[in-house]
Amino acid sequence: QVQLVESGGGLVQPGGSLRLSCAVSGSISSWLRVGWYRQAPGKQRDMGAEFTSGGITSYADSVKGRFTFSRDNTKNTVYLQMNRLKPEDTAVYYCSYGLIFWGQGTQVSVSS
Repeated sequence: QVQLVESGGGLVQPGGSLRLSCAVSGSISSWLRVGWYRQAPGKQRDMGAEFTSGGITSYADSVKGRFTFSRDNTKNTVYLQMNRLKPEDTAVYYCSYGLIFWGQGTQVSVSS
């Protein structure tokens, strides 16, 4: 069993920044299976960023160059640093382990 708890969402103006955190606990076999996903109103959930093999992080085209996915192994926490936020980034952001275990999500709203 794996537990994930997200935090750090909120309301921000366009061009602003937020950093999301996801505390991960339980039986984790590999950090390569951890990723950030998001679901905008009326849309399907899609990928924001994932750790992939070889230590490479994969990003959705829409967030490349603006979002950075990182982890702190000492705290069992992963982060999503989001810069130059746009209104279209408004969504509920979820942390997932293996697309099987999910956190409760944290709301990010980008609006002036």
